[in-house]
Amino acid sequence: MNEWNLKLIYNSIDDWDSDLLSLDEDIKKYNELKGKLSEFDSFKKYAKLDKEVDIKLTRLYVYANMKNDLNQKNLDNKKMYSKVYSKYNEFLSAVSWIDPELLSIDQNLLLEYCRDPELKPLTFKIKNLFRMNKYVKDEKSEEIMSNYSKALGEFNNLYNELTVVDNKSHKIKLSSGEVIKVDDSNFRFYLEKLEKDCDRRKVVEAIYKHYYDHKATFAAIYKGIMESEEAESKNRGYNSILESHLYYNNIDKEVFLSLINTTKNNTKPLRRYYELRKKYLKLDNIHTYDRFLTFRKSNKEYDYDNVKKMVLDACKFMGDDYYTKACTVLEDGRVSVYPSDGKATGAYSNSTYDNGPFILLNHTNRLSDAFTVAHEAGHSIHTLYSQEAQPIETSNYQIFVAEIASTFNEALFLDYLLKNTTDKNEKIVLLQEAIDGLIGTFYRQTLFADFEYQAHQLLEAGEAITSDSLCNIMYNLYKEYYGIDLNNEKYKEYVWCYVGHYFFAPFYVYQYATSFAASMAMYQNVVNNKLNAKENYIEMLKMGGCDYPIEIVKHGGVDLTKKEAFLAVVDRLDYLVNELEKLLEE
Repeated sequence: MNEWNLKLIYNSIDDWDSDLLSLDEDIKKYNELKGKLSEFDSFKKYAKLDKEVDIKLTRLYVYANMKNDLNQKNLDNKKMYSKVYSKYNEFLSAVSWIDPELLSIDQNLLLEYCRDPELKPLTFKIKNLFRMNKYVKDEKSEEIMSNYSKALGEFNNLYNELTVVDNKSHKIKLSSGEVIKVDDSNFRFYLEKLEKDCDRRKVVEAIYKHYYDHKATFAAIYKGIMESEEAESKNRGYNSILESHLYYNNIDKEVFLSLINTTKNNTKPLRRYYELRKKYLKLDNIHTYDRFLTFRKSNKEYDYDNVKKMVLDACKFMGDDYYTKACTVLEDGRVSVYPSDGKATGAYSNSTYDNGPFILLNHTNRLSDAFTVAHEAGHSIHTLYSQEAQPIETSNYQIFVAEIASTFNEALFLDYLLKNTTDKNEKIVLLQEAIDGLIGTFYRQTLFADFEYQAHQLLEAGEAITSDSLCNIMYNLYKEYYGIDLNNEKYKEYVWCYVGHYFFAPFYVYQYATSFAASMAMYQNVVNNKLNAKENYIEMLKMGGCDYPIEIVKHGGVDLTKKEAFLAVVDRLDYLVNELEKLLEE
């Protein structure tokens, strides 16, 4: 079975509908506790109710989201997702009084209540809530801001309509005379396949011309999103938009800036790799669209069943328990393997607390697909460790640490493949895959984070936010990081329009880079048999969200407040480029 068994979550849609309807009764139960949370019995009822509703809401949302992702063309699926999304926003508005009321109670009294064994899991939440006290407003203000959330979300919908609905495929004529149709889902395939620079250029220009043609609209949408963030941060009293995104996880601004500055000042191995590409691929100039070209061609098929076996074999290195969890997350019914008409693109790991993790793939037997299996399995293994060790209140790990387990698992898989192949060409292919993955996850995401930071600085300084000002930032960053002149690539400076995270999840992308840095440092500690490194890593996975991310990462043996963690990635890239160069020169 290579498809999700959604009955693992709900046996029928009727059961889902029943749960959705029951949320109205849950809201009434919350309202019955209003004004009474300072009383021990009422606080305990609130904790029990909140736990039950959290489990229910997650189950409702994940089921509808997964069902919709299996076929986004199905109107019933879309309606189901819309229903739960609307109900979720209604729920948030209805319970917006809770945090202000909790904050009106003496913190020590609530912490005393949390000494009760059933309430102990709330301890971290209460401490964090009071830490953020100055940014939580009175009940009426919270309700007003909550009511605006849906309207402000329309910026996201506008972006989605412009990039998906209004974005059509493009026909281009290659130098051979062949006419091909390219779109966002297949253009990377052609960039890897087409040997002539003029053909690759046509493919990229066809894709990015849509963003150029609508540049003013994209800039206006992005400005609207940033202005919404600015309004939220000012209403709450933050010093900056960046601080508003970092404060909840207790992440110092210096960690963010250290990532950017350390990466920007250590691009030597990155540029050396691109010079290596220019030399061996006989390129006149380095273009961003050349990154899909390969040093060696490989006809090897990575069919899913074999990949699954290899990923599981690689996981044995981490011990029996880790291996058992890997088997669980890849078992039948938990993985949607192959692409199909209407299915969501990409890949992800999702879960509910009481039903475990599920993985979405779009496997097409390519090497990159094989690494995706390892990546998503890493996420799901992390989820299992967290859910087994933590109560629901602290089981959700933060995005800041989310990519550690996934990229750690990729490193395990890479070393397994390198160890088990004697074919020189295959090793070259694997090394390039690892190098390109490192650059894409660390350097590219840091560059994108740098852009985001500079764009928000412009806004907060009262400077004009236009397509030209945004493109100017991107142009300079590609020069600084890669040494690439975007003047040689028509429309490429509009890549900021293409990065959906800017529009859907501001100040998200930097966490890919910090997670990757932590992952690489931990992995090196494990493979070098550093004392307790393996045990520390597993213990970190078990911590879920019971502490602030920086502290959780420290339990894994890495301190992200120091630049050494980021330099570990630079050293890793330098090593991989050296190994690749040796093989190419043999």
